[in-house]
Amino acid sequence: MTTTLTIDCGGGGIKGSVLDEGGNMRAQPLRVPTPYPLPPDLFVKTLLELGSRLPVADRVTVGMPGMIRHGVVIATPHYVTRSGPRTKVDPDLVTAWHGFDARSAISSAFGLPALVLNDAQVHGAGVVAGTGCELMLTLGTGLGWALFDGGTLAQHLEMSQAPVRWGMSYDTYIGEHERRRLGDAFWSRRVRNVVEGLRPVVLWDRLYLGGGNARLITATQVARMGDDVVVVPNDAGIIGGARAWTFRS
Repeated sequence: MTTTLTIDCGGGGIKGSVLDEGGNMRAQPLRVPTPYPLPPDLFVKTLLELGSRLPVADRVTVGMPGMIRHGVVIATPHYVTRSGPRTKVDPDLVTAWHGFDARSAISSAFGLPALVLNDAQVHGAGVVAGTGCELMLTLGTGLGWALFDGGTLAQHLEMSQAPVRWGMSYDTYIGEHERRRLGDAFWSRRVRNVVEGLRPVVLWDRLYLGGGNARLITATQVARMGDDVVVVPNDAGIIGGARAWTFRS
Protein backbone atom coordinates (compact mmCIF):
# COMPACT_ATOMS: atom_id res chain seq x y z
CA MET A 1 0.00 0.00 0.00
CA THR A 2 1.33 3.44 -0.98
CA THR A 3 0.86 6.06 1.72
CA THR A 4 0.85 9.81 1.13
CA LEU A 5 1.83 12.58 3.50
CA THR A 6 -0.45 15.44 2.50
CA ILE A 7 0.15 18.99 3.68
CA ASP A 8 -2.42 21.73 3.04
CA CYS A 9 -0.76 25.15 3.27
CA GLY A 10 -2.92 28.20 3.86
CA GLY A 11 -2.43 31.82 4.70
CA GLY A 12 -3.22 31.31 8.36
CA GLY A 13 -2.32 27.69 9.02
CA ILE A 14 -0.55 24.62 7.67
CA LYS A 15 -2.10 21.21 8.35
CA GLY A 16 -1.30 17.69 7.35
CA SER A 17 -2.02 14.00 7.72
CA VAL A 18 -1.01 10.66 6.18
CA LEU A 19 -3.40 8.89 3.80
CA ASP A 20 -3.74 5.37 2.50
CA GLU A 21 -4.36 4.69 -1.21
CA GLY A 22 -8.10 5.23 -0.75
CA GLY A 23 -7.59 8.70 0.71
CA ASN A 24 -8.41 7.62 4.25
CA MET A 25 -6.49 9.35 7.01
CA ARG A 26 -4.16 7.09 8.97
CA ALA A 27 -3.50 9.77 11.59
CA GLN A 28 -5.34 12.69 13.12
CA PRO A 29 -4.52 15.83 11.13
CA LEU A 30 -2.06 18.22 12.76
CA ARG A 31 -2.05 21.99 12.31
CA VAL A 32 0.53 24.70 12.96
CA PRO A 33 0.21 28.47 12.38
CA THR A 34 1.79 29.73 9.19
CA PRO A 35 4.97 31.56 10.27
CA TYR A 36 5.77 35.04 8.94
CA PRO A 37 7.88 36.30 7.37
CA LEU A 38 8.10 33.10 5.37
CA PRO A 39 11.06 32.65 3.00
CA PRO A 40 11.18 29.35 1.06
CA ASP A 41 13.74 27.72 3.38
CA LEU A 42 11.56 28.32 6.44
CA PHE A 43 8.55 27.02 4.50
CA VAL A 44 10.30 23.73 3.76
CA LYS A 45 11.57 23.50 7.35
CA THR A 46 8.03 24.02 8.68
CA LEU A 47 6.67 21.23 6.48
CA LEU A 48 9.50 18.92 7.49
CA GLU A 49 8.86 19.52 11.20
CA LEU A 50 5.12 18.91 10.74
CA GLY A 51 5.78 15.73 8.79
CA SER A 52 8.13 14.42 11.46
CA ARG A 53 5.19 14.33 13.88
CA LEU A 54 3.14 12.09 11.58
CA PRO A 55 3.55 8.45 10.50
CA VAL A 56 6.19 7.63 7.88
CA ALA A 57 4.84 7.85 4.31
CA ASP A 58 5.98 6.82 0.83
CA ARG A 59 5.44 10.16 -0.90
CA VAL A 60 4.46 13.78 -0.22
CA THR A 61 1.71 15.99 -1.64
CA VAL A 62 1.76 19.70 -0.86
CA GLY A 63 -1.00 22.15 -1.76
CA MET A 64 -0.09 25.82 -1.45
CA PRO A 65 -1.62 29.14 -2.51
CA GLY A 66 -0.51 30.79 -5.71
CA MET A 67 0.49 30.01 -9.26
CA ILE A 68 2.40 26.74 -9.28
CA ARG A 69 3.63 25.26 -12.58
CA HIS A 70 5.19 21.81 -12.62
CA GLY A 71 6.11 22.18 -8.96
CA VAL A 72 7.74 25.59 -9.44
CA VAL A 73 6.32 28.69 -7.72
CA ILE A 74 5.58 31.49 -10.16
CA ALA A 75 3.84 33.67 -7.58
CA THR A 76 2.33 33.18 -4.13
CA PRO A 77 0.15 35.96 -2.69
CA HIS A 78 0.44 35.49 1.08
CA TYR A 79 3.95 34.18 1.58
CA VAL A 80 5.59 37.28 0.13
CA THR A 81 4.18 39.50 2.89
CA ARG A 82 6.02 40.58 6.02
CA SER A 83 3.41 39.61 8.60
CA GLY A 84 0.79 37.57 6.78
CA PRO A 85 -2.17 38.23 4.47
CA ARG A 86 -3.04 41.91 3.84
CA THR A 87 0.26 43.16 5.26
CA LYS A 88 3.06 44.87 3.33
CA VAL A 89 4.74 42.91 0.55
CA ASP A 90 8.46 42.33 0.99
CA PRO A 91 10.31 42.68 -2.36
CA ASP A 92 13.03 40.31 -1.18
CA LEU A 93 10.43 37.62 -0.54
CA VAL A 94 8.89 38.18 -3.97
CA THR A 95 12.32 37.54 -5.49
CA ALA A 96 12.98 34.53 -3.25
CA TRP A 97 9.70 32.83 -4.10
CA HIS A 98 9.58 33.53 -7.84
CA GLY A 99 10.98 30.50 -9.64
CA PHE A 100 11.45 28.51 -6.43
CA ASP A 101 11.43 24.80 -7.30
CA ALA A 102 9.24 23.72 -4.42
CA ARG A 103 8.82 20.15 -5.64
CA SER A 104 12.56 19.50 -5.82
CA ALA A 105 13.23 21.22 -2.48
CA ILE A 106 10.50 19.30 -0.68
CA SER A 107 11.46 15.99 -2.28
CA SER A 108 15.08 16.51 -1.22
CA ALA A 109 14.14 17.53 2.33
CA PHE A 110 11.89 14.51 2.89
CA GLY A 111 13.85 12.07 0.76
CA LEU A 112 10.59 11.11 -0.96
CA PRO A 113 8.82 11.70 -4.29
CA ALA A 114 6.88 14.95 -4.02
CA LEU A 115 3.97 16.59 -5.78
CA VAL A 116 3.33 20.33 -5.33
CA LEU A 117 0.13 21.89 -6.63
CA ASN A 118 -2.09 24.85 -5.97
CA ASP A 119 -4.08 24.10 -2.82
CA ALA A 120 -7.44 24.31 -4.62
CA GLN A 121 -6.24 21.69 -7.11
CA VAL A 122 -5.49 19.26 -4.29
CA HIS A 123 -8.84 20.11 -2.71
CA GLY A 124 -10.63 19.44 -5.99
CA ALA A 125 -8.83 16.13 -6.47
CA GLY A 126 -10.52 14.95 -3.29
CA VAL A 127 -14.08 15.63 -4.49
CA VAL A 128 -14.47 15.68 -8.27
CA ALA A 129 -16.51 12.92 -9.93
CA GLY A 130 -14.25 12.86 -12.99
CA THR A 131 -17.01 13.55 -15.53
CA GLY A 132 -17.88 16.76 -17.30
CA CYS A 133 -16.65 20.23 -16.41
CA GLU A 134 -16.09 20.57 -12.68
CA LEU A 135 -14.96 23.75 -10.91
CA MET A 136 -13.51 23.84 -7.40
CA LEU A 137 -13.60 27.12 -5.46
CA THR A 138 -12.04 27.28 -2.00
CA LEU A 139 -13.02 29.99 0.45
CA GLY A 140 -10.54 30.81 3.19
CA THR A 141 -7.99 33.57 3.57
CA GLY A 142 -8.77 34.31 -0.08
CA LEU A 143 -10.21 32.47 -3.07
CA GLY A 144 -8.79 29.30 -4.57
CA TRP A 145 -9.64 28.00 -8.06
CA ALA A 146 -9.19 24.69 -9.88
CA LEU A 147 -10.87 23.44 -13.04
CA PHE A 148 -11.25 19.79 -14.08
CA ASP A 149 -12.49 18.55 -17.47
CA GLY A 150 -13.49 14.93 -17.63
CA GLY A 151 -11.21 14.15 -14.71
CA THR A 152 -8.27 15.97 -16.31
CA LEU A 153 -6.76 18.86 -14.36
CA ALA A 154 -6.78 22.03 -16.47
CA GLN A 155 -4.01 24.64 -16.43
CA HIS A 156 -4.24 26.70 -13.27
CA LEU A 157 -5.57 30.27 -13.45
CA GLU A 158 -5.03 32.74 -10.62
CA MET A 159 -8.62 33.97 -10.68
CA SER A 160 -8.14 35.13 -7.10
CA GLN A 161 -6.10 38.07 -8.40
CA ALA A 162 -8.63 39.17 -11.03
CA PRO A 163 -10.53 42.43 -10.34
CA VAL A 164 -14.18 42.06 -9.42
CA ARG A 165 -15.66 45.27 -7.92
CA TRP A 166 -14.53 48.58 -6.44
CA GLY A 167 -10.94 47.85 -7.39
CA MET A 168 -10.99 44.69 -5.26
CA SER A 169 -9.74 41.29 -6.37
CA TYR A 170 -11.73 38.12 -5.75
CA ASP A 171 -9.16 37.29 -3.06
CA THR A 172 -10.14 40.41 -1.16
CA TYR A 173 -13.81 40.63 -2.11
CA ILE A 174 -14.81 37.27 -0.60
CA GLY A 175 -11.75 36.62 1.56
CA GLU A 176 -11.63 36.17 5.32
CA HIS A 177 -11.11 39.87 6.08
CA GLU A 178 -14.32 40.86 4.32
CA ARG A 179 -16.25 37.98 5.87
CA ARG A 180 -15.32 39.23 9.32
CA ARG A 181 -16.15 42.81 8.41
CA LEU A 182 -19.51 42.05 6.82
CA GLY A 183 -20.70 39.11 8.89
CA ASP A 184 -21.68 35.74 7.47
CA ALA A 185 -25.07 36.80 6.06
CA PHE A 186 -23.86 39.68 3.89
CA TRP A 187 -20.67 37.82 2.98
CA SER A 188 -22.75 34.84 1.84
CA ARG A 189 -24.61 37.11 -0.56
CA ARG A 190 -21.28 38.16 -2.02
CA VAL A 191 -20.29 34.55 -2.51
CA ARG A 192 -23.56 33.86 -4.35
CA ASN A 193 -23.02 36.94 -6.53
CA VAL A 194 -19.54 35.68 -7.42
CA VAL A 195 -20.93 32.25 -8.27
CA GLU A 196 -23.62 33.74 -10.50
CA GLY A 197 -21.05 35.98 -12.20
CA LEU A 198 -18.78 33.03 -12.96
CA ARG A 199 -21.56 30.73 -14.16
CA PRO A 200 -21.80 32.08 -17.76
CA VAL A 201 -17.99 32.22 -17.96
CA VAL A 202 -17.34 28.57 -17.03
CA LEU A 203 -20.70 26.85 -17.66
CA TRP A 204 -19.75 24.06 -15.30
CA ASP A 205 -21.57 20.78 -14.86
CA ARG A 206 -20.76 20.89 -11.14
CA LEU A 207 -19.32 23.57 -8.87
CA TYR A 208 -17.78 22.61 -5.53
CA LEU A 209 -17.39 25.14 -2.73
CA GLY A 210 -14.77 24.15 -0.15
CA GLY A 211 -12.18 25.64 2.15
CA GLY A 212 -12.52 26.61 5.77
CA ASN A 213 -15.24 29.21 5.17
CA ALA A 214 -17.53 27.25 2.85
CA ARG A 215 -19.42 25.87 5.84
CA LEU A 216 -20.26 29.46 6.86
CA ILE A 217 -22.31 30.20 3.74
CA THR A 218 -25.91 30.52 4.88
CA ALA A 219 -28.32 27.75 3.90
CA THR A 220 -30.54 30.30 2.13
CA GLN A 221 -27.75 31.40 -0.20
CA VAL A 222 -26.61 27.83 -0.86
CA ALA A 223 -30.16 26.90 -1.89
CA ARG A 224 -30.36 29.90 -4.24
CA MET A 225 -27.19 28.87 -6.05
CA GLY A 226 -28.87 25.78 -7.51
CA ASP A 227 -28.49 22.01 -7.50
CA ASP A 228 -25.26 22.15 -9.52
CA VAL A 229 -23.45 23.82 -6.60
CA VAL A 230 -22.23 21.59 -3.76
CA VAL A 231 -20.56 22.56 -0.48
CA VAL A 232 -17.82 20.05 0.42
CA PRO A 233 -15.87 19.47 3.67
CA ASN A 234 -12.64 21.35 4.27
CA ASP A 235 -10.71 18.13 4.91
CA ALA A 236 -10.85 17.49 1.15
CA GLY A 237 -7.73 19.67 1.05
CA ILE A 238 -5.93 16.80 2.74
CA ILE A 239 -7.93 13.84 1.42
CA GLY A 240 -7.20 14.89 -2.17
CA GLY A 241 -3.49 14.42 -1.61
CA ALA A 242 -3.53 10.74 -2.54
CA ARG A 243 -5.78 11.04 -5.59
CA ALA A 244 -3.93 14.14 -6.83
CA TRP A 245 -1.13 11.88 -8.12
CA THR A 246 -3.54 10.50 -10.73
CA PHE A 247 -4.07 14.00 -12.18
CA ARG A 248 -0.44 14.56 -13.11
CA SER A 249 0.25 15.39 -16.74
